[in-house]
Amino acid sequence: MTSLHTHTLDDNGQETQDEAHEAERKYRAPALEKGLDILELLARSESPMTTSQMAATLGRSVSELFRMVLALEYRGYISQVPDGRDGYILTNKLFTLGISQGSAKTLLEAALPVMKEISRELGQSCHLVVPSGDQIVVVARLESPMDLGFSVRVGYRRRLIDTNSGALLYGYAQPDVQAVWLPQLSASVDLERIDRFLLKSRKAAEQGFIQLPSDFVDGVTDFCVPIRGRQGALAVLVVPYISIKSMPMEPNRVRERLLAAAQRIADALVDEGR
Repeated sequence: MTSLHTHTLDDNGQETQDEAHEAERKYRAPALEKGLDILELLARSESPMTTSQMAATLGRSVSELFRMVLALEYRGYISQVPDGRDGYILTNKLFTLGISQGSAKTLLEAALPVMKEISRELGQSCHLVVPSGDQIVVVARLESPMDLGFSVRVGYRRRLIDTNSGALLYGYAQPDVQAVWLPQLSASVDLERIDRFLLKSRKAAEQGFIQLPSDFVDGVTDFCVPIRGRQGALAVLVVPYISIKSMPMEPNRVRERLLAAAQRIADALVDEGR
């Protein structure tokens, strides 16, 4: 059977926008797109989502998403919340796939030995953060060697605008990257909040670190320093500092040791050609 295609040309002999849209539709994969919509939605969400909540947010019916949610759960990309609440969250499977790439593996290989040393020396936990879209994601952590400590799980995500490490990443980002991030960050917050974030980011880039109380946990001070590459900050090394009476340490000392550790990681990456 012969298929006839009509091409509509403009005055310059170019295909019209309608023709371009028709060509685009030929390559759509609706089932795959539904699955990706679910994964991207859960990545943005700060709390678990039920199938009904996903459907409402995505403008689809529950029946449309039901089988896709089951398939993603079966393949290990999402899971039901283990604490008894209703809803689904992302697992670490996508994260594991992502760090199998060479650049991420190189970063972890360079960072983990240094993180182990700094954690032991300071008696604190530390973690490594990288940007992921308009969010930060924790890609590595070392637990405190002490009996007490504070840490976050690998795979933990929050929006750049909600975190100290996110402000540092934004402050060191290239202007073209900032131009992509800013509309995404501005979509759900007011102008005053954006202005505070931009001021915080500029100050962080000027002084080369962030040392501020945690936005989420009382009694924790975030020490954040950049691991710098050719195009700004590749990652941020973070110590969520808590005061331990048996191992007191001046904040200036923590900051100095963390800055030195970040430089060691950056130097190792330069040697690897990053």
